[in-house]
Amino acid sequence: MFKTKLMVGAIGLSLLTACQYGAEGDPTYRKDETGTGSTLNVLNRNEQFNQEGNSREDQSANFGYTRLQKKGVTQDANFIKTPVMDRDKTAKSISSLVIQLPNIEDVATLVTDEEVLVAYETTAKDRFEAADQVKKTAISFVPRYYHVYVSDKPAMIRQIQSYSPLETTNRDIDQILTNTIKEMLKSPQGRALNKGENPNGEGYGEMNEELDDDMKDNYQQTRYKNNK
Repeated sequence: MFKTKLMVGAIGLSLLTACQYGAEGDPTYRKDETGTGSTLNVLNRNEQFNQEGNSREDQSANFGYTRLQKKGVTQDANFIKTPVMDRDKTAKSISSLVIQLPNIEDVATLVTDEEVLVAYETTAKDRFEAADQVKKTAISFVPRYYHVYVSDKPAMIRQIQSYSPLETTNRDIDQILTNTIKEMLKSPQGRALNKGENPNGEGYGEMNEELDDDMKDNYQQTRYKNNK
């Protein structure tokens, strides 16, 4: 009887040790604040976007929440003095969403400091509807001041790809992008977003409109000169 109890106790101890070793070997394991317990932090493995989901529960269903107080804010780990958008990740995310649209076979996305250029190849018979879906997908993913331009000409994929090593400080970059956008505008751009904006998200009658260098303003000036 004594030997039986001793054997059962030894087995239980070995199982407990194995469980503890397995938990500490898991990269998501950490001791709680008291140092006596453990917490499985599944969410700690997720970055800004959960790309693989979770077999037990889709983490994309979770809310995001952060609270900051003025007092001691600079010591808060969640405080970001100057939030900056990661343009490379944004471009990848837009391309990942667009390629899932019906009849889209190839897509390239370039994100600058104020524009998104999306070139794609499609088998859709209705080019206008395809452009509308691509444009709205891209524009929903960036800050509202961004303008989105799309083109279904396959040659534009290679063209905007050639701009990927460039930066906003490169010489003549504005003129290069302007010429490219003008070429993209020869393709369908989809529907206007609302009565105050054109299909590319460029607004009409905005505050400081005279300082806004939208493509629509360039076209209006060109028409005015041609009609004089």
